[in-house]
Amino acid sequence: MQNDSLSRDATLTVGLMSGTSLDGVDAVLMRFSDEAAPELIAEAALPYPADVREAVLALQAVDSNELDRAARLGNTLAGLYAEAVAAVLAVAGVAREQVAAIGCHGQTIRHAPEKGYTLQIGNLACLAELSGIDVAGDFRSRDVAAGGHGAPLVPAFHDALFGHPLESRAIVNVGGIANLTRLAPGEAVIGFDTGPGNMLMDAWTRRHLGQAFDADGAWAASGTPHAGLLAAMLAEPYFAAPPPKSTGRDLFDLPWLARHLAAFADIAPADVQATLLELTVASIAEALGRHTPGVAAVCVCGGGARNGRLMQRLAECLPHARLELTDALGLPSQQVEAAAFAWLAWRLLRRDSGNLPEVTGAAGLRVLGALYPR
Repeated sequence: MQNDSLSRDATLTVGLMSGTSLDGVDAVLMRFSDEAAPELIAEAALPYPADVREAVLALQAVDSNELDRAARLGNTLAGLYAEAVAAVLAVAGVAREQVAAIGCHGQTIRHAPEKGYTLQIGNLACLAELSGIDVAGDFRSRDVAAGGHGAPLVPAFHDALFGHPLESRAIVNVGGIANLTRLAPGEAVIGFDTGPGNMLMDAWTRRHLGQAFDADGAWAASGTPHAGLLAAMLAEPYFAAPPPKSTGRDLFDLPWLARHLAAFADIAPADVQATLLELTVASIAEALGRHTPGVAAVCVCGGGARNGRLMQRLAECLPHARLELTDALGLPSQQVEAAAFAWLAWRLLRRDSGNLPEVTGAAGLRVLGALYPR
């Protein structure tokens, strides 16, 4: 049944996010207007099949015939994205004709802004064909072309949605990679990738337990962090580098972990997992301490918000700030990134800028993305 109660002076967009955790596609239906705050209308999630997850992982490594494999995987992802769009519209009771655009992040395969490119796949032309809705995507490339990192892009959305005239806040997204945004009244927004979020913990869990992730951080909680391994990993130059900066699986992958493990003999797998959790927590806490001193609230979103052990350790490492989920600010923690790409689609339709040069390092404000008409 079509939902006719939606205001005709508002714009509806769907946001799709499939991040470095490779757990699936998050879809949200958002309403934007100049007169009211952004509104989450509906949400849906579609898990990645195991073969799709493995195909994405395989494309992280340079190999023969990878162009063909990437193109075919892009077609598969377009089909999954179209399913996610159909699901969220069904939840909302909204017809596709009511939706102005889909904002699709795509699946990151390479992120190399220092070489002048970032690559997300998903065959957006195919998604437009399958969904019957205009598709906005490739949001990062214009920022990279302007000398920026093309990431993180979510701080601009965080500022629009979560900024407060009196309270200083930090938004911490713990996805595959973790990033933070500082929102301080009267000051420029600061945002950057802090380092690994769930990515290394998920990979280690798959290797040793055959599970997609460490549910609630229970396995990590059963182990003891290894001080030497943690110190060695934290010595990675990325952590000390000043922003603007961004990172991904191109740096923090299992081979990176293996190189550090080679210097330490016989660390139990559970202890490695505990150390990886501490790496995520310590790198976030250090970045917050250095770049967001005195913030009143640290608001967490992303898959890591569901990791009880990680949230416990963050609270212990941030005793002087109020730790809460973005749910307390009006947007569920699992939907923030997808909502950000719905917002970026809305900005593209209006030809409004979507980046923050002080965050990405771009030469200036830019309209982000490319449009694939239905």
